[in-house]
Amino acid sequence: MAKPSSSTEGFFQDLPTLLPQVTLQEHPSALNKPGTTNFKNTSDDVALARTLALHLPSSETKPIRTIHQLSRRALDPEVLAHATDAEINHPVLRSHTTFGQENRVDPLWTANGWKAPKLIGQQEGIITTAYDTNITTWNRRIQSFAMNFVWSSTGTMTGCPMAMTDGAAKLLLSHRDDEDEGQVGRARVLKESYARLISSDASKVWTSGQWMTERAGGSDVSGTETVARHLTDEELATAASQGRDLDAHGLPLGPWTIDGFKWFSSATDSEMSMLLAQTPKGLSLFYAPMRRNLVQTDTNASELNGIRIQRLKNKVGTKALPTAELELKGMRAWLVGQEGKGVKEISTILNLTRLYTASGAVAGWSRGMQVCRAYSKVRKVRGGLLQDNKLHLRWMAAETVKYHAAVHFSFFGVALLGASEQGWEDVVKNTNASNLIPKDPTQSANLARLLTPVIKSQTSLASVLGVRECMECLGGVGYCENNEDGGLLNLGKVFRDILVSPIWEGTISVMAEDVVRVISDKRVAGGDILEFVFATWVHGILDLCKSQFSAESGLVRKRLEVLISLTRGCGKEELLFRGRDILGHLEAIACACILMFDACTDGDEVAVEITRRWIRSKALDKSEQQIQWNWEEEAAMDKKIFLAQHDSGVNRAAAKL
Repeated sequence: MAKPSSSTEGFFQDLPTLLPQVTLQEHPSALNKPGTTNFKNTSDDVALARTLALHLPSSETKPIRTIHQLSRRALDPEVLAHATDAEINHPVLRSHTTFGQENRVDPLWTANGWKAPKLIGQQEGIITTAYDTNITTWNRRIQSFAMNFVWSSTGTMTGCPMAMTDGAAKLLLSHRDDEDEGQVGRARVLKESYARLISSDASKVWTSGQWMTERAGGSDVSGTETVARHLTDEELATAASQGRDLDAHGLPLGPWTIDGFKWFSSATDSEMSMLLAQTPKGLSLFYAPMRRNLVQTDTNASELNGIRIQRLKNKVGTKALPTAELELKGMRAWLVGQEGKGVKEISTILNLTRLYTASGAVAGWSRGMQVCRAYSKVRKVRGGLLQDNKLHLRWMAAETVKYHAAVHFSFFGVALLGASEQGWEDVVKNTNASNLIPKDPTQSANLARLLTPVIKSQTSLASVLGVRECMECLGGVGYCENNEDGGLLNLGKVFRDILVSPIWEGTISVMAEDVVRVISDKRVAGGDILEFVFATWVHGILDLCKSQFSAESGLVRKRLEVLISLTRGCGKEELLFRGRDILGHLEAIACACILMFDACTDGDEVAVEITRRWIRSKALDKSEQQIQWNWEEEAAMDKKIFLAQHDSGVNRAAAKL
């Protein structure tokens, strides 16, 4: 007679062991060997490893070592404990003191589990790396975003303030040499703030918020109701005489005062923010410190800078992230850039944070795939391991193909950004991507302008769907809030968190409108960016790869022809009507080109097959979607795709296109 199970006896599932995403070599001792960069087949996340091998020079090991080390810290139990703490202990608003007085000193409480991961990310140099001018021979953006990628899921949404901090730093960098221009002290404030935003010193480093959304406008900032007014000389003199002219760090407060209501502010615990407000000349951009000096005996005391936190948002996910409604009354601020040019100014931040949204969503998907691979290796089903179940492998291989496309697409946008900042000759020419990234800076910039909203919308949505599949991979366990064991198996949390990605920084429809705006702009590529920029780039890649992907190149050309035909002669209203279709076409074509190019750098059989499957899955003719395989051979390839169980033995440095 069978022995009954109990709470302590019977079958127990082995705990999956997650492997670090990036491994430079099989053994840590190999890290000391110069010139060692053939790491892709020893990394758990092959898609990320291939992307890094594509965009970073083979002669440089330092960026890979940094990513290698951070991918291990992301799985450290002591660090994971912070993420669990943040997930359990959500931010709290303490709007009043014990006896009912408004609390303007410390109304917002956040857990140490929120603060610690944010500081770790800063100290690791995720933002600092992007602005390190000593790095001149590789793409700083690729390294920075890859670091954020492996840290993101453990960092428990601290990537949100990191994104806005990076955006603010990039914006302030463009104004770092501005004169005061009637705002006495502004030059000093902007320089000091920029230095703090890019610092990795715990005693100096800041994060920044970004306040745009209001009740009337949402993504349409033309509905902004917040108003800014320049203080009179008399008002400024009175404030100075009363000791109300410094922020919490001893820097002068700006000469503008802002009143209004911001309906959605993420990272409310940051040290500063960039925000839009109306002035007599139109919508303008302002810099404002979060806190100002509190005039009392204790000279180190400070209070919120004319800010009242009305309430915290109760969101579906991103629970650890303090998101609030803010009432502004007498908030002191500095005008940045020209008055009335606020939308143009803040676009610098938006273009960057959209890439963060995309890569952050895909990073959540990456964690889900990590868990699925580890789970499949230990889960027993009908007397065997899940990793040998052909039905399961077929499903997961299909998801892996989509994941590879999303990783390559998001990092392609990052590579374009880095090339624009550092120059093609310095950071692209010496990589395997030299024929993938346009050499002409105008072409590269136009391609980035067209594809950034596509990357943001399509990879965000794909990641949401992908993590849902990963949850199903674990069965009932995937549907539970598993905060034990460092929360590594809590894919429910990952799913809830990345649900915001298709919405934050512009919904998919808003991204479609942005793409239509670019397509319709007569100032860009003569008013035909699809023909003169995108199609030119596509044909160039197809010509390089057609010998390896003859049939697939034909399918991509057909889809490009459909896209051009779909948009040619259309007015703006019809383009908007077809906006989401245009996004889908651009994604399918661009990902096909990037995957083909990558596979051709070394001819790796799995990379080749992933590319073929992606392109076939996107074929407009259903009869061309399937590749004729013997089903047993196809099942064997499914396993190689999903579990990365292959070794091409090819040196990519010698196979440069």
